[in-house]
Amino acid sequence: MNDTDQADGHRIEHDSMGEVRVPAHAKWRAQTQRAVENFPISGQRLERAHIEALARIKAAAAQVNAELGVIDEDRAEAIVSAAAEVAEGRWDEHFPVDVFQTGSGTSSNMNTNEVIATLATERLPEGREVHPNDHVNASQSSNDVFPSSIHIAATSAVTRDLIPALEHLAASLERKSAEFATVVKSGRTHLMDATPVTLGQEFGGYAAQVAYGAERLRSALPRLAELPLGGTAVGTGINTPAGFSATVIAAVARATGLPLTEARDHFEAQGARDALVETSGQLRTVAVSLTKIANDLRWMASGPRTGLAEINLPDLQPGSSIMPGKVNPVIPEAVLMVAAQVTGNDTTVAVAGAAGNFELNVMLPVMAKNLLESVRLLANASRLLADRTVDGITANVERAREYAESSPSVVTPLNKYIGYEEAAKVAKKSLAERKTIREVVLESGYVERGDLTVEQLDEALDVLRMTRP
Repeated sequence: MNDTDQADGHRIEHDSMGEVRVPAHAKWRAQTQRAVENFPISGQRLERAHIEALARIKAAAAQVNAELGVIDEDRAEAIVSAAAEVAEGRWDEHFPVDVFQTGSGTSSNMNTNEVIATLATERLPEGREVHPNDHVNASQSSNDVFPSSIHIAATSAVTRDLIPALEHLAASLERKSAEFATVVKSGRTHLMDATPVTLGQEFGGYAAQVAYGAERLRSALPRLAELPLGGTAVGTGINTPAGFSATVIAAVARATGLPLTEARDHFEAQGARDALVETSGQLRTVAVSLTKIANDLRWMASGPRTGLAEINLPDLQPGSSIMPGKVNPVIPEAVLMVAAQVTGNDTTVAVAGAAGNFELNVMLPVMAKNLLESVRLLANASRLLADRTVDGITANVERAREYAESSPSVVTPLNKYIGYEEAAKVAKKSLAERKTIREVVLESGYVERGDLTVEQLDEALDVLRMTRP
């Protein structure tokens, strides 16, 4: 494996290209060290969930390889034990390779192979060794392992983190929808006054947006959960024993509890990353929904004197270093920044997804980074928005109703009595003379002429009634 530790805190490792100096404490070996030296780019490493997924694959592959007679049982047991520790996160500091690396993820696959090989060798009797390629990587290639690990990590994150977070936010919005069911306010289109709505109707719309986002993600899961594992170098499955693909994927599915399946077409699954692009697009849609919701909350809470002030957001922290007493909508602002990041991440995923050539996409690590980051950010932001903002919102009922009753758009139900053009005259006069619609109608003689009765006028101008068909 390596020469004697050196006095300067390094040891010499060997690979097919020759000798490499590796830190003495490191569990990684030569190929990882080459990658560390070749890619000092961002300082960003693989997401924790991604390392776990790689380790799950190695454990399952070792089990199946032992069953199929590819590697010895004792080596397989050592690999499984070591991989379990890696999956738990006990050796994350030994995964130093930058995200911006070889496009197939070979460096990170070999990083995983080397760390597990070192740990596994430590479990065997002296003189017995686990080799990174011959044993940990047996029946595999970076070209099928690394994309499979992305799909496993993303499937886990979407199903266990993001969808539950979106359901949590939708439930919070639904509760507010019920609470605000009779709080009438002015509707707005083009940022201009429109016919009345209830605050409950608006919050119900927000809840539906979030719920539909979860639906969209579920619809992508069958394709996201398809794995190219077993295709090895180009999708043909070269160097795999019969039955390896289906058996190892079933083992990973059992270990993770995820609905993982073998790719229906290994050439599609290896040469393209369309399922990741599709999922990222759904994440972008969720980000767009959260942007709309967060902006509406900011507008409705604007003030307290010179804005709309229809609702109150929870006071969380001082909003200014110079203006005493100022409080800002900090959580919606954070959500907006998350949404902007996710939108940018999606652009990266789309560009990377289009970069596949023939039997392999060589933008895999950056796709993984952006997709998994987007899932993590959206899940955290959704829960934060629910718990720290939506749950604590209160309505300024009288102010909201005042807006509804003073809006010239409440003239709309009078169309059937006095016609559109006459109703428009009433609305314009109401604005010009700063009078209510009711006052203008009564002054203009419509009742005296018999166009409508006072009772019909009152019914037509019932702003809560206007919120229903």
